[in-house]
Amino acid sequence: MNAFSSLMDGFGTALTPVNLLWAAVGVLLGTAVGVLPGIGPAMAVALLLPVTYGLEPTGAFIMFAGIYYGAMFGGSTTSILLNTPGESAAVVAAIEGNPMAKSGRGAQALAAAAIGHFAGGMIGTVMLVALAPRVADLAVDIGAPDYFALMVLAFIAVTSVLGSSRVRGLASLLIGLTLGLVGLDQMTGQQRLTFGSLQLADGIDVVIVAVGLFAIGEALWVAAHLRRTSGRAVPVGRPWLGRQDVKRTWKSWLRGPLIGFPFGAIPAGGAEIPTFLSYVTEKRLSKHKDEWGKGAIEGVAGPESASSASAAGTLVSMLTLGLPTTAVAAVMLAAFQSYGIQPGPLLFERESELVWGLIASLFVGMVLLLALNLPLAPVWAKLLRIPRPYLYAGILFFAAVGAYAVGGEAIDLVILLIIGLIGFGMRRYGLPVLPAVIGVILGPNAEQQLRRALQISDGSVSGLVDTPFSVTVYAVVALIVLWPLLRKPARGLLNSRRSGTE
Repeated sequence: MNAFSSLMDGFGTALTPVNLLWAAVGVLLGTAVGVLPGIGPAMAVALLLPVTYGLEPTGAFIMFAGIYYGAMFGGSTTSILLNTPGESAAVVAAIEGNPMAKSGRGAQALAAAAIGHFAGGMIGTVMLVALAPRVADLAVDIGAPDYFALMVLAFIAVTSVLGSSRVRGLASLLIGLTLGLVGLDQMTGQQRLTFGSLQLADGIDVVIVAVGLFAIGEALWVAAHLRRTSGRAVPVGRPWLGRQDVKRTWKSWLRGPLIGFPFGAIPAGGAEIPTFLSYVTEKRLSKHKDEWGKGAIEGVAGPESASSASAAGTLVSMLTLGLPTTAVAAVMLAAFQSYGIQPGPLLFERESELVWGLIASLFVGMVLLLALNLPLAPVWAKLLRIPRPYLYAGILFFAAVGAYAVGGEAIDLVILLIIGLIGFGMRRYGLPVLPAVIGVILGPNAEQQLRRALQISDGSVSGLVDTPFSVTVYAVVALIVLWPLLRKPARGLLNSRRSGTE
């Protein structure tokens, strides 16, 4: 009941005319930027993060939430119409959505995706309201060894589930941890990796890192391959669904959140795994198996609902533990830090109005998203016709303006370019970007928690595993690390038994 009354207070904050305006602006901006090919939610949020700096925190985060969900909707639009997923979570939408668009059913695919986002977001946010305060209450008792164990879990998990190999994921994480070391040591005050530059003494702003790795790196990568890529927008009418389409999709919309939300809430869960699981589930349960691969509407509705619910799940661990599980959540955590607010167990007590206003704005944003974007789908489709040279030139311009606005120093532009080149190199050698961003954000905090845990135990390493919670987390870490090694012998044994029975 306490959560319900807090949510009602949050609606009182979110439904004020000013905050309602910021929610609508966020939804429109997020969709407009997210719909452009190759950008996706993470880059959209990173690009538009500086836009919120002039606002007071509550209005800024309400606008930010609108950008988040709007960009997710835009990413699925690009995936369906252009077969160009903005991020890995939108890949599944292209599998069935793009064949639907090519066969003249792009309107139905967009409607299934939009309503799926609405249903998944609504159900996922209800779960967020129910679970987040309880998780926060439990997290109050977590100490330094437990926090460090959770961050190790996030590091290991994110390097294991992303990219083509664990080595590349680990290399990306090390790049992020190195960038996070730049600046003054929090405990001793000594300079680290500043090369004698006073401008680097405060460290590299996370926003510059995120914009550099996502926006600049992607723009340089696309520019290097511009002649090899081409795409034309598929014409689309007003999204609508017939009675038969609704009959085939309503169960998919309801099943998606049950798969997506739990994976979003766990460290390094993200939306990639649940969207694929939802796709496989819908394929198995479908009565129209001959349509799969050619444009089955359930293959759009279920995964998109799971993806949206997963986004709500990411906010549980981000708000209550300060652990981002996706690239967008990592940038959102950077936004909190830019306002001097540290997400964690005490956030619901110290910033109650902001948190519940933000959660209530998610409901408002989902309604606005559905109301505004269904009729505006033809407009978003026209944005896809912008020539890519102009598109990415604009991205470079806004990224530079945003980075300069962070600190007002010319050296920030130099740092932005250097990090952009690092992002380009990471794409060239297949290194995922997310571990680097999480390394920059969580690295300094992990170091601080490690030092505190060692100080409490007088330098004894056993102090890192002196609680049942930390032991449990390290057991999960060991399982993640050793699972590929254990899986191969198990498969070999299973195959030998099968061959013996045959």
